[in-house]
Amino acid sequence: MNTSMRIVAFLFLVNLTIAAIFEISFCNGNHDVICMESEKLALSRFKQDLKDPSSRLSSWDVEDDCCKWAGVACDNITGHVLGLQLRNPNSSMDYDFEFHDYWYKRSALRGQLNPSLLNLKHLRYLDLSLNDFGSVPIPSFIGSLVSLQFLNLSKAGFVDTIPHQLGNLSSLRFLSIEDNYNWISVPDLEWLHGLSHLEHLDLSGVYLRKTPNWVQVINKLPSLVELHLSGCVLDYIPSLFDVNSTSLAILDLSFNQFGSLIPRWIFSLSSLVSLDLSSSNFTGPIPEGSWNLTSLTTLNISNNDNLKSSLRNSLFSMNSLVSLDLSSSNFVGRPKGSKENGFEGPVPMAFLNMTNLEHLDLSNNELEGTFPMVLPNMTSLRYLDLSLNKLEGRLPRSLGNLCNLSFIDLSYNNFSGELFRSSSKCAEYALESLFLYGNKLSGLLTDELIQFKNVRDLILGGNLFSGPIPVNLGRLTSLERLVLDGNQLNGTLPQSLGHLSKLKHFDVSDNLLEGIVFEAHFTNIINLREFYASRNRLTLKVSPNWIPPFQLEEVELASWNLGPKFPIWVQSQKNLGYLDLSNTGISDRIPIWFWNSSSSLYFLDLSHNQIYDEIPYILYPPNRGQSIYLSSNHFSGPIPRLSPNLIELDLSNNSFSGSISHFLCDRNDSQSLGYLNLQDNLLSGEIPDCWMSWQSLNIVEMGNNNLTGNIPRSMWLLDLNSLHLRNNHLSGEISLPLQSFTSIVVLDLSENEITGSIPTRMAEWFPYLLVLALRSNKLDGAIPPELCHLTSLQVLDLAHNNLSGAIPWCINNFTTMALKKYSSDPIRYVFPVTTDNRFHQFGDGFIDNALLVTKGSTYQYDKILPLVVSMDLSNNNISGNIPEELTSLVGLRLLNFSGNHLTGVIPKKINNMVLLESLDLSGNQLSGEIPSSMSGLAFLSYLNLSYNNLTGKIPLSTQLQSFNASSFVDNNLCGLPLTKTCSVDGKTPHVRNEGDSEASAAPGASIHICLQRKLVETVV
Repeated sequence: MNTSMRIVAFLFLVNLTIAAIFEISFCNGNHDVICMESEKLALSRFKQDLKDPSSRLSSWDVEDDCCKWAGVACDNITGHVLGLQLRNPNSSMDYDFEFHDYWYKRSALRGQLNPSLLNLKHLRYLDLSLNDFGSVPIPSFIGSLVSLQFLNLSKAGFVDTIPHQLGNLSSLRFLSIEDNYNWISVPDLEWLHGLSHLEHLDLSGVYLRKTPNWVQVINKLPSLVELHLSGCVLDYIPSLFDVNSTSLAILDLSFNQFGSLIPRWIFSLSSLVSLDLSSSNFTGPIPEGSWNLTSLTTLNISNNDNLKSSLRNSLFSMNSLVSLDLSSSNFVGRPKGSKENGFEGPVPMAFLNMTNLEHLDLSNNELEGTFPMVLPNMTSLRYLDLSLNKLEGRLPRSLGNLCNLSFIDLSYNNFSGELFRSSSKCAEYALESLFLYGNKLSGLLTDELIQFKNVRDLILGGNLFSGPIPVNLGRLTSLERLVLDGNQLNGTLPQSLGHLSKLKHFDVSDNLLEGIVFEAHFTNIINLREFYASRNRLTLKVSPNWIPPFQLEEVELASWNLGPKFPIWVQSQKNLGYLDLSNTGISDRIPIWFWNSSSSLYFLDLSHNQIYDEIPYILYPPNRGQSIYLSSNHFSGPIPRLSPNLIELDLSNNSFSGSISHFLCDRNDSQSLGYLNLQDNLLSGEIPDCWMSWQSLNIVEMGNNNLTGNIPRSMWLLDLNSLHLRNNHLSGEISLPLQSFTSIVVLDLSENEITGSIPTRMAEWFPYLLVLALRSNKLDGAIPPELCHLTSLQVLDLAHNNLSGAIPWCINNFTTMALKKYSSDPIRYVFPVTTDNRFHQFGDGFIDNALLVTKGSTYQYDKILPLVVSMDLSNNNISGNIPEELTSLVGLRLLNFSGNHLTGVIPKKINNMVLLESLDLSGNQLSGEIPSSMSGLAFLSYLNLSYNNLTGKIPLSTQLQSFNASSFVDNNLCGLPLTKTCSVDGKTPHVRNEGDSEASAAPGASIHICLQRKLVETVV
């Protein structure tokens, strides 16, 4: 028997011995022996101080033999109580995340631990785990139960420090005080020295950061076989250490915060069978050289983002390994160009030494190159995950030689070519899960997929597959998840899909499918829970009384043809939580039964239909967050009352009317709403001053209504990210509170009747502004220099007001405008929705937008908004020179100062603004010559300098001469593209060139945004 097998056998005997302590059945004992009266009395007192909501201790009747009580084990010879098994029986649940789950609370013991247990002199086994003793310290009297060999106090609601008296339990072999939340701490572990027989120690989740000598103490436990210190907030581990622990077989240091190299001494623990160093912030590289881990079967170094190590040979010298997890640790494979044993690629040939390897996870690293050709030779593999790397090329046919492979995940790489085909009959029955999502695989999905007879998960979405879905796909009768979304599949859904009786999750959205889907398509899909088929050209044709054979939890059929009537079959779906029927041709009222039966919905999208009538109410479940999208319909009447748990609400582009006061103010409960979109309706009246009840709001869109009055002060006290009130009839001044600030990024108050000056505290109040749009109001006064502190500003639109004074010289403080490179990511907000005490994100979240006037027309920019860097001060009464500091804003693409009273010259260094695409200085009183440097503006595609006092020759360049003459009219200019020629000395004849254009530009003409057409067409 090899070393590894001996250690496994030893661990089995340890656990068997521990179990025997509780089972206690001495075959030659007297079965008529009853428990000791004194010990029965001790247990009765112990029970009296406990709260037992599920009556787990109902058998503890003083009239009965305590050896027959539930959870009590006695010695069959002496009658002494040897064991108490009071562990919460509901331990199979995910209590880490659902600690307050109903069934957990119902079965957990509470109350106090009575020291009467001290009368159980022979007690060897005590398990109180998974109960809830109400955030009290571990009783120190437990340290006097000196016969204990097994003690489990894990996740039982204890807090504070572990009593040092536990060090008196010299017979203890098993100790577990695992904690979920670091509520238990240990400043000193010296008390462990008294536990010389300890074989199993689990302090996972106990706060040990203030215990720097933990390694030295553990090293002095001569019998220790299993050690778990996961999640202990440890941040120190010695790099050099003389190891004495020769018996340690299982070591778990996961989920800590070491922030250092993995110490070499760990790899000298020659008895280790399992080593877990995952999620502990270890840095790289991993130690080189030989590792003395000849017995190791399980190694996990995953989720150490800063390892940044290559796949070294030392990793693969351990041919005893059965499971290896190196995921999410920035492994980069071998250096490019390096060769080893004639092999070049991301994985060394030393992998071949690992003949026992069954589980290999290299996902989410930096592996490059083609598929590692060494892997198909590792015939013991059952689980292979190479997802989220940078691998490319074709998938080898030799993958079919892995006869034991049941799980393979190659998702999110750059693999191309056709889907690999099995070359071995054995793989047909072994494969159960195939994940190839997010590659560049192409070609047809052929009937050869049917060879994988036992496949349960077939995930082929996000590729370039084309052609029809195989007609025989229904023969994969073991399928539970089928994902084909995001391809180029055409044809219609094959009716054979109706044979997939085990199918639970089906996603075929974002393809080119068309045709009619009948009831027969769903005949035997009785287990379907999640059905996604949006953005195809499919029509559902079923009878009005059709009752589907399944009970869906999530369904997404956007862009199907379901109308004109509201689909009645939805009424039969009693567990529906997610429903997307947007853009499905429904032109009907929403039935009353829908509103009455929607209590399980947490996501509803009926947008882009022709649904009409009023909405009576929105009643949704009390313990879940919800998202509701009803935009672009024909709803009318007042805004409906809402569930207090609503997170996202979009009622835009309808015909809702009346005041919003009742909607906002007539409620006493707190609100969780984060996104509110009421724009493009017929709402009227003043915005009420009761926004303090809506503290979760991040985005408010109420533009294009008929709202009047002032902007209420309570609205400024919200920590908004985005506020859109454009195109209403709002009046009064912008009155900001004296102190505090918000996180607002986009502020659009354009096209109202707001008066007064721009507040000087604008930058103090909105320090993170990216977009400030105040155009088309009645603002007056000077542009405050304090505005220059808005260093993140990308879009400044103050056009069409009555602003006066000079352009602030501090304009160069707009730091973002001075950058040539900036983020191209959309301004995105995500609102997670709570379902069953977990958080989910639906879709891509909300992408913010801004409206910009381009050549007299208004366009909305959303996805490419971060690429728009714009300043528009046109049509005001601004005077003075154009400050030279303007030319430091080298990131500006759109600049419009037209229709003002600017004097002086065009800055000579205007060529510094190399990204300028649109420049409008028309309708001012600028003088002097056009700087010759302007010819260097290579991206300039719109220019208007008309109606000024400019003189001299228009500089020669391909760029400037390409503009129409109307860009230069009503100046004293000469040269092309004007018809006026210059004199020999380059002077302009003293005749204003007013009629040189076919169509003269009017003063103050709006800018023309010339973001490259290709960019706009592909991104918008």
